[in-house]
Amino acid sequence: MCKVMKSEEQYDLYLDEIEALIELESEQGSKEQEKLELLTLLIKDYEERHYKFEYPDPIEAIKFRMEQQGLKQKDLVQYIGSKLIKHYTL
Repeated sequence: MCKVMKSEEQYDLYLDEIEALIELESEQGSKEQEKLELLTLLIKDYEERHYKFEYPDPIEAIKFRMEQQGLKQKDLVQYIGSKLIKHYTL
């Protein structure tokens, strides 16, 4: 029986169960599919309550990726245009 998750241990067990259900490749509408959907919702709820994800500032994310790839502002002109680059002054 599926219950609302209250521990990391339960979370891990449900993840394992989801993996096993996915491998079954059961048909839509089957009991296995319904259980998979329920477990997915429970996992989503648990993650939203326990794992806060903060999205980075878009410009900072672009700068970070540029640095990783060794890119300069001029390298992005073909993708986003020179006006946008000047506007945001990456």
